[in-house]
Amino acid sequence: QMNPSVHPHHRRHLRPAVRRVLTVTVVACIAVGGASFVLHSRSAVHAASATSTSSASAASEAESSLLTARQAQAILDDPRMVLVNHTHKLADGYTITEAEKDTVGTDVIMHIKEDESGEKYSTYLENWKLMMLIRKYSDYVRWPIVMDVEQSDWVDTGEKDEKGEPKMEMVTKTEEQTINSMVPIWQRSRKEATDEECIAFYKDKFHDKDDPLAVIRVNAEGLISYRALLFIPAKAPMNMFTRESDPGLELYSSGVMIMDKCTDLLPPCYAFARGVVDSPDLSLNISREMLQHDRQLKLIATNLGKKIKSELTKLMTNDREKYEQFHAAFGMMLRAGAVTETGDKVDEIKDLLLYHTSETKLVSLKEYVDAMPAEQTKIYFACGENVKRLLSLPQAEQLHEKGYDVLCMTSQIDEYFVDTMKTYADKPFCNIATDDLGLETEEEKKETEAKQAEDKDLLDFVKETLGDQVASVRLSNKLVSSAVCLSTEGGVTLEMERYFKSMPGAPTDIRAIRVLELNANHHAYQTMKEAFDTGDKDKAARIARILHAQALLIAGEPLEDPAAYSELVCTLI
Repeated sequence: QMNPSVHPHHRRHLRPAVRRVLTVTVVACIAVGGASFVLHSRSAVHAASATSTSSASAASEAESSLLTARQAQAILDDPRMVLVNHTHKLADGYTITEAEKDTVGTDVIMHIKEDESGEKYSTYLENWKLMMLIRKYSDYVRWPIVMDVEQSDWVDTGEKDEKGEPKMEMVTKTEEQTINSMVPIWQRSRKEATDEECIAFYKDKFHDKDDPLAVIRVNAEGLISYRALLFIPAKAPMNMFTRESDPGLELYSSGVMIMDKCTDLLPPCYAFARGVVDSPDLSLNISREMLQHDRQLKLIATNLGKKIKSELTKLMTNDREKYEQFHAAFGMMLRAGAVTETGDKVDEIKDLLLYHTSETKLVSLKEYVDAMPAEQTKIYFACGENVKRLLSLPQAEQLHEKGYDVLCMTSQIDEYFVDTMKTYADKPFCNIATDDLGLETEEEKKETEAKQAEDKDLLDFVKETLGDQVASVRLSNKLVSSAVCLSTEGGVTLEMERYFKSMPGAPTDIRAIRVLELNANHHAYQTMKEAFDTGDKDKAARIARILHAQALLIAGEPLEDPAAYSELVCTLI
């Protein structure tokens, strides 16, 4: 029952054994009502095996060139048919001739064409290859797929050797073996399949030596019925963020595989999940392009996303150590999904993210807000490469003094995530490196403005000395014990600039607007001011350059000429 125009996935009841397109001669012996006929066809086909009970239903879904026993009988019963040399001409490429067959059923006999340069078709006659293909595509078909398999084993011959030991010989037997497992584990109830059995299935199916962090079972009935068995891995694959990455769930329809990697079943933020989805409501007669726009598939994806989030939330609450292990492995994927998805998806993911508030403590946004002092009105965060450096930023000194925690965002994508979300629980996010901390009283603001006006000539001199390296120079209201810090203005921060620089082919003109902030109460500033006021502008300029270089180092920026900076410091020692 071969039809070259029908894709293997489209035959709901055909049991595929070989999926590669081969040029074969098919001889199908069909027994109908005691008479036998031979169907000959030579064309490019997908080889498959079929059960006699499924022939009619398979033909009803295929095109007109797919011949069934019922159609053959109808042709023979048709009085208008003229028997010419016992051969009946059918659709293009097919004929029926009389044959002898003692049993009812359909035999599909395939003659593989000869091997060619670069194509070894004889591989598909090897038992191991056929078994591999059956187990890949039809392992969960609810009918047995049986093959003759050669088994070799040592057997006792009944004789003794010279040492009196039983003499053994290797005997090869051919036995019928059911290749497919028929009933998939995800179709079994929780009583029939324990978590331990599911974990063993995961490790074997997905070639992972580690147990998954969580097992998620779904049995849904309603607008669409489906079962799913999902797993949250313990470790991220090595190729997670490379082109070789292959996320997606295996998609089945009544045990027959439709796709081995269906990415549309998961939102990008949950692409780390592994598992299978099986629905009798999905048609096999569907292409990959149609699947992308399938309403049923989108409904399944939405429900699976909710299930995964629910399981992760439960894991965060009940087993914090295990959840932090998950977050270390897949936190970046959650963040990437939060940025690339719509606003609704950001709201879904935000409670799953964790951030350091110290070198050892991780908190969620909800935990951070719940622990905020009553007078704290903003969620303070800093972006950079490592937690230790962020916690020691000069801009964080005031916050530490007041007992306010700072969220350390060490992923390059964190800042984009915060920019997308804007607020959490009606609390605005505040970047301590660029935004106003909001800690000054009105009197303190007036004092800073007055001091700024008083030292205007000195600040203008510093700006002139540094040139285009900074956009402006001002007195800071954030610094306590540190002399200087580097902040930015506008929408591009230093972290964003670094992110774009790291991307191949990214625009090179994206640059943060740098602002040098000085602590008017620090002795370094006062020394520079004294030199400026006494006319020693050369010394004042050297101090200004040193302060700017220190601000770059504190912000994690490289120095253009470290040797010149070292020499500059030595001139003041």
